[in-house]
Amino acid sequence: QVQLVESGGGLVQAGGSLRLSCAASGGGFSRYYMGWFRQTSGKEREFVAAISPTGGNTRYGDFVKGRFTISRDNAKNTVSLQMHSLKAEDTDVYYCTANQRDFMTTMSSYDYWGQGTQVTVSS
Repeated sequence: QVQLVESGGGLVQAGGSLRLSCAASGGGFSRYYMGWFRQTSGKEREFVAAISPTGGNTRYGDFVKGRFTISRDNAKNTVSLQMHSLKAEDTDVYYCTANQRDFMTTMSSYDYWGQGTQVTVSS
């Protein structure tokens, strides 16, 4: 079982950048597909990005449009989400997640979740 802890959220102006990190513990990190979702209170979690166990393949939600990059460091058991050109509508709680099956884009397909980190983009 893997435990996930996100960090790096905060307040940023529209057009700015932010880097989120997720630290994993519990073993077996290099076997997991890792992902990021985001959620506004009262709405379903939205797929942001996912990365394969080796880091060789990535997948993004349609709204990303080249603004975000997901990466991982298996030696450090971390996955990151670099976000550029942030917009007010990117304001959300961002969650790190993991599963051992495939590039899943629905939250029900993921097994492990962090507590989330708040990203607020001021316009």
